[in-house]
Amino acid sequence: MDVLCLGESMCVFAPTTAGPLRTAAELHAGVAGAESNVAVALARLGAHAAWHGKVGDDPFGQRIRDVLEAAGVDCSGVATDPARPTGVYFKDPGPEGTVVHYYRRGSAASTMGPGHLAGIAPPRILHLSGITPALSASCAALIEELLVDRALGAATVSFDVNYRPALWPVEEAGPVLARLAGAADIAFVGLDEAQTLWGAATAEDVREHVPDAGVLVVKDGGNGVTAFAGGERRYSPAEPVDVVEPVGAGDAFAAGFLYGRLRDASLEASMRLGHRLAAGALQTVGDLAPPPAPETVRAILEEQ
Repeated sequence: MDVLCLGESMCVFAPTTAGPLRTAAELHAGVAGAESNVAVALARLGAHAAWHGKVGDDPFGQRIRDVLEAAGVDCSGVATDPARPTGVYFKDPGPEGTVVHYYRRGSAASTMGPGHLAGIAPPRILHLSGITPALSASCAALIEELLVDRALGAATVSFDVNYRPALWPVEEAGPVLARLAGAADIAFVGLDEAQTLWGAATAEDVREHVPDAGVLVVKDGGNGVTAFAGGERRYSPAEPVDVVEPVGAGDAFAAGFLYGRLRDASLEASMRLGHRLAAGALQTVGDLAPPPAPETVRAILEEQ
């Protein structure tokens, strides 16, 4: 297996036409989850990508499996909990932005804990995020086991900070996420969330807060990305795009970067591919966009 992504995926519902949820006559159903988004993007690039998590024995859990498997993601290790529901959430568009209403408390995914991946063959890359430890104490212990204790034995462990204020307060999340990011071989963090979590104003400030990550990737929205590896610092400007919807761009970037590392590409080439996938996500309604053509991917990774 090239990459194993672990986390919670949910079904998401949003009005099919412009307007608030309160007056919507019809809703569009989709599937969303930071880690499963990464798995889908990697599978579409041609990697053997798997998503592991836990869903309820309900139509929502079945839908998640169907959508991810149709995208080429290996879901053979997904667990089903007959006593707990699959998490769902609703998007409520408004003139000042979209408000999200989550119904995930007590979900099947929140019961994941240590030993959840026992017996799984170690992948080349294990991808985790800071969403999972916020779901429950047992989920936090699972991330400790996989990221800090390296129980699975993956060659590389990747961690996207992905701070969600609705799940836990910044006073609690800040030190935990800094420690977890520091334990990763590859850590991703947005400069905006680093400002919230640690008061970091620059990429260099972020590196001071997360000095031990093997590769630290600091994303600064439409400006660009800075990667630190050992004593190296590399900067890659973002591709200019007309943004349709920003959701999913960070997951797409992570997938492109990880694919570059799978192919032994340089930091610069991996960042370029991350930008290309993020640009596609920014120009698409929803979390996912079609991947670049294989020849385009090769050209990006081989460019000096």
